[in-house]
Amino acid sequence: MIDIENERTQLRSRMVGGLRAEHAGEGMELVGWVHRRRNLGGLVFVDLRDRSGLLQVSFGPDWTDAASMEIAGEIGHEDVIRVVGTVEVRPEGASNKDIETGKIEIKATSVEILSDAETPVIPVYRAPEDELPAEELRLQHRVLDLRRRELQQTLILRHKLILATRNYMDEHGFIEVETPILTKATPEGARDYVVPSRVHKGEFYALPQSPQIYKQILMVAGFDRYFQMARCFRDEDLRADRQPEFTQIDVEASFVEPEDILALMEGLMARLSEVAEIDASLPFPRLTWAEAMDRFGSDRPDLRFGLEIEDWTEATASLDFGIVRSAVTAGGRVRGLRLSGGARLSRRQIEAIENEAKATGAPGLLWAKCTEEGASGPIGKFLQPEHVVSMGLQAGDLALVSAGADQVTSPALAAARMAAIAALELKPEKEHAWLWVTEFPVFDEEDGVLSASHHPFVMPHMDDVDLLETDPAAVRGTAYDLVYNGTELGSGSIRIHQPELQRRILRALGLGDGEIDEKFGFLLGALAAGAPPHGGIALGMDRIVQRFTGSGSLRDVIAFPKTTAARALFEGAPTAIDDAQLEALGITVTRRNEEG
Repeated sequence: MIDIENERTQLRSRMVGGLRAEHAGEGMELVGWVHRRRNLGGLVFVDLRDRSGLLQVSFGPDWTDAASMEIAGEIGHEDVIRVVGTVEVRPEGASNKDIETGKIEIKATSVEILSDAETPVIPVYRAPEDELPAEELRLQHRVLDLRRRELQQTLILRHKLILATRNYMDEHGFIEVETPILTKATPEGARDYVVPSRVHKGEFYALPQSPQIYKQILMVAGFDRYFQMARCFRDEDLRADRQPEFTQIDVEASFVEPEDILALMEGLMARLSEVAEIDASLPFPRLTWAEAMDRFGSDRPDLRFGLEIEDWTEATASLDFGIVRSAVTAGGRVRGLRLSGGARLSRRQIEAIENEAKATGAPGLLWAKCTEEGASGPIGKFLQPEHVVSMGLQAGDLALVSAGADQVTSPALAAARMAAIAALELKPEKEHAWLWVTEFPVFDEEDGVLSASHHPFVMPHMDDVDLLETDPAAVRGTAYDLVYNGTELGSGSIRIHQPELQRRILRALGLGDGEIDEKFGFLLGALAAGAPPHGGIALGMDRIVQRFTGSGSLRDVIAFPKTTAARALFEGAPTAIDDAQLEALGITVTRRNEEG
C-alpha cells in the first residue's frame, strides 16, 4: 500500500485503494476513471478506479448538489472525474466482498469531469463471465487494455522484482553500469538489428543482442562486480516466449568459479520469489547437460513431474524387429517412456503425442499397450513376455519407444513426455521446480559445422581443452542454465580470460585470424591487458515475470509488446520513412511488389 503522504496531490486526498472502514466520517477528494455507472432512478452509483483499486461512489439528492446530480447521471465509462465527499460504511448486506474497499463508499457532495472519454473500443470493465476481446484488438488499443487490473498488477509486480534485484545486487557489492545501445555487430547467434549512421554514410551500428563483450571488458577494467537491467535486441522469429526487444538481469563478477555465481543467483531468486510469494527452497538441484538429456531429453526439463526416459537397449536386444535392430546396429539406442495407466489413452490421443515427437524432426514413435492378455501396438506385437518384464511394463501401461541416435530421439521423447503428461492429466508432484543444468557442450555440431552452444566466450572445461582441435564437439564448457518449471530463465558461464585460448575457440568456429581481429580485436586487446578470471549470467526478466504470474505470453508482462509478426500495433511500427530521411542516411530502398 502506498503511503498516504505520497498519494496526496493538489487534486486528491489519497488514492482510493487504501480506504477502509476506519476512515468512516473523513472527508475526501478523490480522482480516477469511471469503471462502471449504475443509475437507479433517484440514486447513481459509480465505481471509481485508479491504480490502487476500486471504490463505490454514491450520488443522491439528499447529499449531492443539484448540478453534480445532473453530471452523475450523464458521465460515461472511462471519463476522468474528481469527487468530493465523505467516507461512509455501507448498509448491512450491501458490502462487496470481491474488493478490499467493499465495506465502504464515498457519499459524494460534488463531482466534476476532468476529461471526457470516447466510448471505449474495448471494455475495461468486464463481468467475471466475460471473455477478453481478441488479442490483436487489445494490442491495437493498448492504452485501454493496460487499464485492466490484471495487467496493472503484473506490471506493478515487475517493478517490485526489478527494485528487489537492484537492492540485492547492491547489497552484494555490485554496481550498475550502462553499456552502449549503439554498438558494433558481433556474431552472437541471432540476427542483429542495425541502425544506419547519418554521419558515416554506408556504415551501421548494431543494437546489442546482449552486453556480453562490454561486461567482460568491465571486468578487465577492474570493476570486479557489475550488473545492469539491460535492454537487448534480437532480430529473430517471434514466439509466445520471444520478443525482439527484452530486458535481462545482466551480471558479471571477477575472480569467481561457477559455484560463486550459482550461489549468488540462488540468493537472488529466493529474494524475488519472496516478493512474488512463491517457493524457492535452496539449494536448487543440479543436473549436468548430459544427465538432463539422458533422463529427460531436454536441457530445460520440467521437474514438477517425475516421468523419466528409460534406456531399453539391453532389454530389447533380442527383439525381432527390424527398426530396432537397424538403429542399434548404427550405434543408436532404444529409449522410451513408461506411462503408468497410459493404456487407457485412445488411438487418437497416442497419435497426437506422436505428432509432437514428429514436430522435432523424428520419424515418429513406436508404442505398445500392455494388458493382462499381453502387449499390442506397432511394437507391442513383437514383444515377448521376457521383453515386457525387462522393460518393467505392467498391465495398464503404455510404452512410447524411439530408436536411433540420441540427437534425434532425445528431443522427440522430450516432446512426447510433455504431451503425455497433458494427455494423462498428470498432477505435478511439486508446484515450483528449480534446476541448474551445468557443463553444456561448448559447441553444437550439425552436418560437420560447429556453432557456439551458448556464445563463443565460454571457458572450456580444463580437462577438455586439448580436444579443441581434434574433437571439438566433445568439449564441455563451464556453462550453466537456470530452469524453472521447464522454462530456461537464464544462461551463464565462466568466460575465457586468455586471448590465445579465445582465438582458438573462434578458429574452431570457422573464423580466420583476419576476421577474428576485425570482429573481436577490441576484446582480444582488452584480454591481453591483463584479465582476471571472470564469469556471470543473464536472466530474462520478462520470462521471470511471466512464469511467476502464470501468464500465457510474454506480451502479458510487457507494457507495449510486439506481435508474432514483430509489429507494434498500438504505435503502428515499423513504418516506411520519407525520401528526405533516406537521402540524409545515404540509403536507397528497393520495395518489392506483392508477387515478390
